[in-house]
Amino acid sequence: MAELKIAASNTDPHRRNAGMPLDLGWLGDVRINLSAAERRAATLPGRRSVKKDAQAAWLLKAVTCIDLTTLSGDDTAGRVKRLCAKAKAPVRGDLLAAMGMGERRITTGAICVYHRFVATAVEALAGSGIPVAAVSTGFPAGLVPHEVKLKEIEASVRDGAAEIDIVITREHVLTGNWQALYDEMRDFRAACGPAHVKAILATGDLKTLRNVARASLVCMMAGADFIKTSTGKEGVNATLPVSLVMLRMIRAYHERTGTRIGFKPAGGISAAKDVLNYQILMKEELGRPWLEPDLFRIGASSLLADIERQLEHHVTGRYSAFNRHAAG
Repeated sequence: MAELKIAASNTDPHRRNAGMPLDLGWLGDVRINLSAAERRAATLPGRRSVKKDAQAAWLLKAVTCIDLTTLSGDDTAGRVKRLCAKAKAPVRGDLLAAMGMGERRITTGAICVYHRFVATAVEALAGSGIPVAAVSTGFPAGLVPHEVKLKEIEASVRDGAAEIDIVITREHVLTGNWQALYDEMRDFRAACGPAHVKAILATGDLKTLRNVARASLVCMMAGADFIKTSTGKEGVNATLPVSLVMLRMIRAYHERTGTRIGFKPAGGISAAKDVLNYQILMKEELGRPWLEPDLFRIGASSLLADIERQLEHHVTGRYSAFNRHAAG
């Protein structure tokens, strides 16, 4: 397992993003070459591949970056508790032992739930070091009153959420009202207090890659610690071209401010082969530090089952049924 070192802890802190004044000149200069972005994304799987031990190492690293998620209308406290148990032991002990990783403590990056279940998840994860992330601000549409959004954030932080996944008002992006988006995001950042804030752009609703790029910059200027592709509820969720554009904006913001912003693709990433593409893109665009869970998260519910299935194949040479690797 020499290809990637598995971190002993998946909650290593990094410097918070203090933000910066809204720079409309920077936004006006943003240009996106659609055909080049699509070509870069389309050629990625063919240019890079990892196999055997290296693939197993990359997949174990991916496990530590998963925000294990349940965001269904029929969620119950029992389901959340089962998900928390899986987060603490996401890969079977016999598989870890067979790969020489039996002594390593591997957990998922976080548990992501609605506000109603934050306290339940915090209690279930007590002592594990795994943070609880709460979706907030009228998730997924984000169309409740602004004051209600702030109160929801504050309530989740009081209940113990260490991370808040907010949704932006897409109308601000579609109408080019960048000041309104900036002010909204600043309010969200202030309401989060010590909790890290992930800004969900809902990129499938933003229509153009240029809008995605500009929305990414505004949210970072306003203090977002992470930018996230999707709620998982849009018609189109995480894609490689959208991710490429967001990563380029993260790189530009880092070059200008010295602050590292995290990235979270979410929605539709359910296969191990897909997550490898996102990891490779992160490595190529931003470098090795962005492969750790303090700067990279994957929003997923079924991905973990396929990763564990691939790891079992790596160890035994046989594929097992998905129902043997339930996430919750």
